Amino acid sequence: MKLSAYCYTNQGGREHNEDSVRCCAGEDRGIFVLADGLGGHGCGEVASALAADALYEGIVAGNPDAGELCAIFQAANAAVIDRQAVPGQEDMKTTAVALSVTPDRAVWAHVGDSRLYRFSGDTLTQVTRDHSVSYMKYLGGEISRMDVYHDDDRPRLLRTLGREPCRPEAAECVPAEGDAFLLCSDGFWEYVYQEEILADLLKAETPEQWAKLMLLRHIRRTPPGNDNFSLITIFVEE
Repeated sequence: MKLSAYCYTNQGGREHNEDSVRCCAGEDRGIFVLADGLGGHGCGEVASALAADALYEGIVAGNPDAGELCAIFQAANAAVIDRQAVPGQEDMKTTAVALSVTPDRAVWAHVGDSRLYRFSGDTLTQVTRDHSVSYMKYLGGEISRMDVYHDDDRPRLLRTLGREPCRPEAAECVPAEGDAFLLCSDGFWEYVYQEEILADLLKAETPEQWAKLMLLRHIRRTPPGNDNFSLITIFVEE
């Protein structure tokens, strides 16, 4: 198995970037982490960097299964909470999504509304569920899936790193040649829909090309002052 990947992050229309990405793709191992600090809670960039480093280092130390990856998220949460003792950082929080890929296992976990999409067998699936009020309304049948993108409650997150209890969700699969993955923050997926993600993937020959096709859509739609946005694209090759 060979992995190829491309990562991109942008501060958008904000004064600074509170997203953090970590990306390592090798011949038989890939580790990918994306964290989105919450701008309304202060020091979001500190929280996201701290969480991203803790998750990346925790995955590097082993080949975690879903349960072990949840434990790594718990450790990342503890690291963010410990740092809240620093004056000015008391309320900092972040979302996070992480993916570890080896020949026998792809395992992922998340907290918050940073997403992971998986392409396999000609089908693109959002394999994470947003921990937001809007997504719960969608699951409960109150609004449509498309309404999630624009619902007034979308910024209201039910789970983040930086508070207890930390309740990550995790899953795993066996990766296959031809699979692809996309990790992205809400500042990206808010403007690029799932059907378009698939359409651009089917046109792309590399993860970089896939990302740039989607970013062309994104840049045409974002208003002034838009949120930070980040993505990581991954191809599983022979």
